[in-house]
Amino acid sequence: MKQKLSADTRSYLIAKHRKERNKKVCDRIKAVLAYDDGYSYSEIAKLLLLDDETVRRHIKDYFKKNKLSPSNGGSQSHLDKSQSEKLIAHLEEKTYLYVKEICAYVTKMFGIKYTVSGMTKWLHHNNFSYKKPHGVPAKADIEKQARFITKYNELKSSAKSDEVILFGDSTHPQHQTRLACGWIRKGVRKAEKMTACQKRLNLIGAIELATHRVEYQQVDWVNTDSLKAFTKQLEEAYPTASTIHLILDNAGYHKSKEFLAFVATTKIKIHYLPPYSPNLNPIERLWKIMHEQVTYNRYYEKFSNFTENILGFFKDIDKYSEIIQSRISDNFQKLMTA
Repeated sequence: MKQKLSADTRSYLIAKHRKERNKKVCDRIKAVLAYDDGYSYSEIAKLLLLDDETVRRHIKDYFKKNKLSPSNGGSQSHLDKSQSEKLIAHLEEKTYLYVKEICAYVTKMFGIKYTVSGMTKWLHHNNFSYKKPHGVPAKADIEKQARFITKYNELKSSAKSDEVILFGDSTHPQHQTRLACGWIRKGVRKAEKMTACQKRLNLIGAIELATHRVEYQQVDWVNTDSLKAFTKQLEEAYPTASTIHLILDNAGYHKSKEFLAFVATTKIKIHYLPPYSPNLNPIERLWKIMHEQVTYNRYYEKFSNFTENILGFFKDIDKYSEIIQSRISDNFQKLMTA
C-alpha cells in the first residue's frame, strides 16, 4: 500500500505520541501510523485491542478532518426510553455473539444506526456485559423446585436437635486437564498441557450444611452395593443421631428396590430432589470447588498423581473450610428456562 503520510507528518505524529498522555489520542495516532504502514483495519484492531469499526472511524477522522482528539462531552443515546426498554427486553430473551448484530437489529426495528463502539457504550450503560450464559436443564420445573424448597425449610425447622440433614451425590472426575478462565497477559496465548487418558475416579459424598462436615468414599463403581456401604459409613459418622435425613437426586441406583429395602433397616431417611435440579443440591458446589483446587488448568502426567491430588483435597478439606463455608449454603436459586 502506498504511504499517505509525508515524512514530516510521520515525524510530527511520532513526536506527538511520545508527549501525549491521553490514551485515546495515542490509540488514534497509532492507528493512523499503522494504517500508513500497510496494516489492515482488522490487524490494527487486534494490535490495539479495539474493534474494526472504531479503527476505521479513527483513520477516517484523521485523513478527512485531520482529527486526533475524541469529541468533548458525551453523546446522547439515539434510542428513546421506550425503545431502550424494548431493546433490553429483547436482549434478555436473545443472546447475540457480536455487537454488530445488535446494531443491525436496532437499525431494522427502529431505523436508528449505531456504530459498534456506540452500541458497546449503550450496552455497558444498561448493565450488559460480555459473558457466557449459564446452562440449565431444559426440563427443569420451577414449581416442583419451589415445592421442594418449601418442604426442605419445613424439615429444617422441625428437625430435632439429634437429627442430621445431609445432601449426597456421586462424582466422577476424569484424568484430564480442565481448561478454565484465568488471568493471562494481554497478547499472550497461554498453552496448557492436555492428557489423552480418560480414566476416572468414582466418589460418593455427602455434606451437612449446619457444620459443613463432609463424608466421602472412593468406590470402584457407584451402584447399589457401594451406596449401601456409604450409608453404613454415614451411620458410623453420626452414631448419636436419631435420624439421618439424606437428600439425593433421582438417579436409578438411588431408587433401586434393593437400596431402599436396605435403607429401611437403618436410621437413614431418603428424600429426593425434583428432577433436573442440580442447583438444589449444595454438594454440586463442593465438586466445583474440588475441581477449581485440583484439576482446573493443571496437568497430571500419571493417573496415580491425579488420584492422589483428588483424594488429598478431601483428606485436607479443612484447608478449604473458609471457601466452602462462604460458597456452600441452602440459599437456593430456582432454575428458570425460557
